Amino acid sequence: MSKILYESVLTADRNLVPVEHEEFDSPYTIPNDRYAALTTILHDIGGEPDFPQPLYGKGEEEWEMNTYITCECLGWRGAWNSEMRRRSENDLGKTQYYGFPYYGRWITGAARVLVHKGLITTDELGDKIDEIRARLEKK
Repeated sequence: MSKILYESVLTADRNLVPVEHEEFDSPYTIPNDRYAALTTILHDIGGEPDFPQPLYGKGEEEWEMNTYITCECLGWRGAWNSEMRRRSENDLGKTQYYGFPYYGRWITGAARVLVHKGLITTDELGDKIDEIRARLEKK
């Protein structure tokens, strides 16, 4: 990795941490647990240490089914594919990955991919979110 690329990655990492944090002199002084947290790539096919979760007989909510249908239509129209969806979920980071529900990760990833590919702008996305929010508040 070139020094310029390394510095840009390090700067991006510094911008993601809370204001109060411990600074390290060099990458060689990062504790092993922090290094593991920074280099672990999340994915939905296992590999992370965890414990069994109870299975609840929960049906899908309307927004979850709408998200599923929207994402499938985006795939059908060629805007993205399942690998792009998985990659967009991996790129969320642990806090958002574990903090969002399953379909919340899907729709967040879809929005990020659409903006990244230039198919929509962030302003268009914000306007559509406001429009839907206003429509739902009327119900």
